[in-house]
Amino acid sequence: MSKVICYGEALIDFLQINQHNQEGVNLSDYRQFPGGAPANAAVALAKLGGKSHFVGQVGNDQFGHFLINSLRHYGVNTDCTLIHKSAPTPLAFVHLDAHGERSFTFMRKGSADLKLRPDDIKSQWFTHASLMHFCSNTLTEKSAIDTTQAVLEHANENNLTICFDVNLRANLWQNSALNIPLINEFVKKAHVVKFAREEFELLYQNEAEDYINKCFNGNCELLLITGGGDDIEYITKHCRGSISPAKAKVVDTTAGGDGFIGAILYLLSDRISLSELTDNENALKSAVAFASCAGALAVSRQGAFPALPSLNEVNTLFNQQFSALTGAFF
Repeated sequence: MSKVICYGEALIDFLQINQHNQEGVNLSDYRQFPGGAPANAAVALAKLGGKSHFVGQVGNDQFGHFLINSLRHYGVNTDCTLIHKSAPTPLAFVHLDAHGERSFTFMRKGSADLKLRPDDIKSQWFTHASLMHFCSNTLTEKSAIDTTQAVLEHANENNLTICFDVNLRANLWQNSALNIPLINEFVKKAHVVKFAREEFELLYQNEAEDYINKCFNGNCELLLITGGGDDIEYITKHCRGSISPAKAKVVDTTAGGDGFIGAILYLLSDRISLSELTDNENALKSAVAFASCAGALAVSRQGAFPALPSLNEVNTLFNQQFSALTGAFF
């Protein structure tokens, strides 16, 4: 099993868990959960049994220490997780609707994750690793873009497979204006890219096939397009298809996509190489189905880190719902 680098933000999710009325005013109750998309992916991988290392920065405050302790609790290596002496740990308030779908309010101005600099990134962090994973929230400011570019340069120097979960959060960008050309520049730098369906449609801008071709003219080898409970589409240079995801009762969608991509990272670090996966459609279908089980289990529980499933849980659901695919490589 090889080491996987997950880079980006770790933050506190204050999850809305209840509401009650007091003197005619509706009051929300929030519970503190450890979170942040790349941190969630790191925990998802670790809980499946992978060798997960988190590269990022938190504040020297109660929230930052809580996050580091939580990462360690779930088996993530934090030797390359830094603590900024003065900048705060970022916070997110997660609001759930009646169907478990979430919206976010972020407290991230001047936060510790945005103050990570290219010189803070050490080349030795990337030795003996096979994969590097990141998301778009490290592209929202110039300094963060420079640091993300430095991380990718180290990954390329060490011949790592790069995974990009687009994971767009418009309200983290100045005036909520997504820089689509910039995001697409980083899409083409990655070997594996995961989009939500609405993200894919936003980024291709009415030219889907041309966009796909441009991705494969870059570094891309595998595109994965998720749609909540709808079919998951997979695209490689050699094949294209879709699979219906695992089914589960939705309680909180916060970590669903992170559980999915964490399972893909686990498979690529332990079970099968990217070239073997993209050359074998049966194996690819099995991988997508397996990852969908991880995502389904994650959305069936509250929170991020605690909601992510164990390998035994994912294997059990996979065998229940995808028994016809078990011969591929499981």
